[in-house]
Amino acid sequence: MDTVLIQLTSPKTMKLILDLEELDLLRVIKKDETADLELSDKYAGKLSVTDISGLRGKLNLTDGQYDDFQTYIKKSREEWERDI
Repeated sequence: MDTVLIQLTSPKTMKLILDLEELDLLRVIKKDETADLELSDKYAGKLSVTDISGLRGKLNLTDGQYDDFQTYIKKSREEWERDI
């Protein structure tokens, strides 16, 4: 049998598909759409600008702690960019 990918354009469409499955005319194979996405695409928009702006100044770090924190973040980002 062939496998096809269908994009549903209406909520009613899924009911029709499930009805066809009940009649043993087809089989629904649910696919996790997020499995093939890059992490940046998968989590895009999950943290809004207002959430981020609400965090400003909340750490109450000294200048030395702030510098250490920034160095840690920079090193962490570089680890993600290197090839393993």
